[in-house]
Amino acid sequence: MLKIGIVLGSIRQGRNAEAVTNWTYDFATKRNDDVEYEIVDLADYKLPFLGQALPEAQQAEAETAIKAWSDKMASFDGYIFVAPEYNHAVGGALKNALDFLKPEVANKAAGFVGYGSLGGTRAHENLRLILGELQVADVQTALTFSLMTDFVNMSEFKPADYHAANANGMLDQVISWSRALKTVRG
Repeated sequence: MLKIGIVLGSIRQGRNAEAVTNWTYDFATKRNDDVEYEIVDLADYKLPFLGQALPEAQQAEAETAIKAWSDKMASFDGYIFVAPEYNHAVGGALKNALDFLKPEVANKAAGFVGYGSLGGTRAHENLRLILGELQVADVQTALTFSLMTDFVNMSEFKPADYHAANANGMLDQVISWSRALKTVRG
């Protein structure tokens, strides 16, 4: 059975990412794909900034968080990154978290779910560059939720029905690529 991690890629207080991630998880688990999905909330991992000098009293906690993050991400065959767009790019917390990874995610597949003024598309493009360096194969189809049309007052998530087609397409691609890349990893 494939394991796909749905990564909630925002730690911002009052984030819309929780509602978007929960919608994605609910949609995926109703498909009966013989795939195990799990939400991975980046806020649950108190990662330091990569390369940050920490006081000795904080080093053990930081190392524990880094190992937990690494082990969790290594446990999946593929990923769906829920990434809001901040300033035309992926948020800093997700970028920092990805910088702690390489072999854990190599030769795996990823799909994108974004939201923002343009549906998070610029965050997706930014993620494609980052994940390419990490040897993660990203799929073509993505979910792009607009703050103007898929949220009431830019805060209450009410996605339009037409997103189901892209959700199915993205999930189909992540699943097929994850299965194929599993053979590459042996």
